[in-house]
Order: sequence, then structure tokens, then C-alpha cells
Amino acid sequence: MSERIPVDATHRGQDAREADLVVRSISTDDVFDALKQGWRDFKNAPVYGLVFGAIFALGGIAIAAWAYERGLSYLMYPAIIGFAMIGPFAAVGLYEVSRLQERGQRPSWGAIARTLVAQGGAELAWMAFVTLFIFMAWIYAAQMLVAIFFGLRAFSTLSGFLALMATTPEGWLFLIVGNLLGAATLFAVFSLTVVSVPLLLDREVDFVTAMITSLRAVAASPGPMLIWAAIVFATLLIAALPAFLGLLVAVPVLSFATWRLYRMIVTF
Repeated sequence: MSERIPVDATHRGQDAREADLVVRSISTDDVFDALKQGWRDFKNAPVYGLVFGAIFALGGIAIAAWAYERGLSYLMYPAIIGFAMIGPFAAVGLYEVSRLQERGQRPSWGAIARTLVAQGGAELAWMAFVTLFIFMAWIYAAQMLVAIFFGLRAFSTLSGFLALMATTPEGWLFLIVGNLLGAATLFAVFSLTVVSVPLLLDREVDFVTAMITSLRAVAASPGPMLIWAAIVFATLLIAALPAFLGLLVAVPVLSFATWRLYRMIVTF
């Protein structure tokens, strides 16, 4: 397991060109150890976890309501996949909660807000822009796939669309192509953000350096990182099924675990 090196406050203003970003490989055991630590962080600060989890859940409910209201129920599943793409930004506050616990400090809303203002800045905003662009491109791609496989027919209900996918050859092919495209897109976003968002919160680096560091982290441990990506997606998908209520716990635990993985992977 990689050594955890505490964050020194004197390094926070260090420029990316001066910082020596060391990317370490991790093992599958590290992934499950990070999950254990994430669960421990959640138990130590449940209120913060539940509040951020509730924000994430409400976002999922809002997207589902928007799709249903506009007769786009067939976009709910692609939207859930896409929603996982923007998860790292919903978790920024939770990363700070985990970092404070790592330092032995008690989290507070004031400390979280100060860090987000001081460390977020334009670089996190650029990361958010890149991710939202990919999210919108994925939603449009999903709509295009529906048009290609099913034409311009209207789907009044989600159940009707699901029945069509389950009982027709074009539906089966749509599922295969759509899921492969969704998995590739999701893993691309995961590779760009799994380390970069915590890094931008932790250090004053530019977003390009952060994304490159994230890609290096995935390249250094492809097997464990693929397992982690699968765990994140499967957990979020299952947690979203009971009216998104499972996200109240799933989001904070996964977020805390992501911070712990970041601390294992990137040292200075």
C-alpha cells in the first residue's frame, strides 16, 4: 500500500511547475482499503455526508422529473450514466471533509466554504466546463442513437421504451451499442477527473496539469483503477434505483474513498 504523506499548508501556494507530482501505482487491496476509509470518514461526519448526498440526490430527481415532464423518459438511463460524470464536482466539499479528518481536525461548514473559495477558482471551473461539455455531448449522442435505431417515433412512457428494447432485435442492438458508448465515455471522464478534482482542491495547479496527472494515475494502475471505476458506476446506478435515495449514503462514501485513493496515488 502506498504511503500517506500529510498535506503541508506551506505547499498550497506552490506552482505546478515547481511541484514535483509523483504518481504511484496502487493495488486492488488499496482500492478496498480506500473504501473502508471512506466508510469510516462517513461514520465520523455523517451530517456533512448526508447533506451533500441529498444535494446530489435532488439533482438526480430534478433530471428525472425534467425528462418525464418533456416526454423524454427514454433519456433517464442515459441521464443517470451522464450524471455520474459530473459526480466529482458534487463531491468537492466532501473531499475537504475527508482532508480535515485526515489532519485530525473537526470539519465545519465555514472551513469547507473557505477552502472551496480559496482553492476552487478558475481551474475547477474549467474542469467543470470540460465535464459538462462531455455530459451534454453524451445526452445528444443518446438521442441520436434512439433516432437511428427507432426512428422518430414518440415514446410516451418509459415502460413502453423498455419493452421495445427488451423484445426487438433493434432494441437489443441499441442496448449493446449504447452501453458500450456510455461505458467508454464514462471511463474517459473518470480517467480525467478521478485524481484531477481532488488535486485542484489540494494544490494550486492548472487544470491541464491536473487532468494529465489523472491520466497518469490511471495508466500507472489500469487494473485497480478499472475496478474502482466499475465500483463507482455500479454503486451509483444501484443507489439511484430507489428514487435516488441510496445516493444519500453512496455519494459521500465514494467521495471520501476517492480522496483517500488520491492521497495514496499522488505525492509531492
